[in-house]
Amino acid sequence: MKLDKKSLLLYAVTDRSWLGEETLYSQVERALKGGATMIQLREKEMTEEAFIAEAQSIKELCGRYGVPFIINDSTAVAVAVDADGVHVGQSDMEADDVRRRLGKNKIIGVSAQTVEQALLAEKQGADYLGVGAVFHTGTKKDASDVSFQTLKAICGAVQIPVVAIGGITADNMKQLAGSGICGVAVVSAIFAEADIEAAARKLKRAAAETAAAEKEAD
Repeated sequence: MKLDKKSLLLYAVTDRSWLGEETLYSQVERALKGGATMIQLREKEMTEEAFIAEAQSIKELCGRYGVPFIINDSTAVAVAVDADGVHVGQSDMEADDVRRRLGKNKIIGVSAQTVEQALLAEKQGADYLGVGAVFHTGTKKDASDVSFQTLKAICGAVQIPVVAIGGITADNMKQLAGSGICGVAVVSAIFAEADIEAAARKLKRAAAETAAAEKEAD
């Protein structure tokens, strides 16, 4: 699957911290109904066998909504279920190695916090960058803050699209206008909400307004 920049507008990253009596499948479906444009399945404490089984069902769901399905970190799981792509961090496999394992038609995202990391990821074949944390976040304990100036510098340095991540809400998102991002990646702003569908709808509206502000600034 070739990456369409529009797919990065509202990028939902899963987290089972707020499942309660619900299933992840039902939460993801509500996010999709609310307008999520890309789904990343993130599982840090699951066996590979269980991860694959879950990924197969979520992939089928994303396929019904026509939304790209990305696996966090695990190239093996992505290959096993033929996911649309993988997102890797700085401590994971490098983009060129991921490309060799996945093939040329898959989407590869890379986390970056500096211009140097961003340029290297682009050189190695990344299709998009996830940059953050742009605001303080409690969902990723090892995330360092990235200033607006650094975010803007990264967007200006690379040709591939950039999404901002980290502590983003519908209310603070407008602070990112003018940075050059083409979308936002969110975790708790969707999955910690009681009404996931309504939260996604509100976030997508805010993301579209932020993207429109980008165009006006150009």
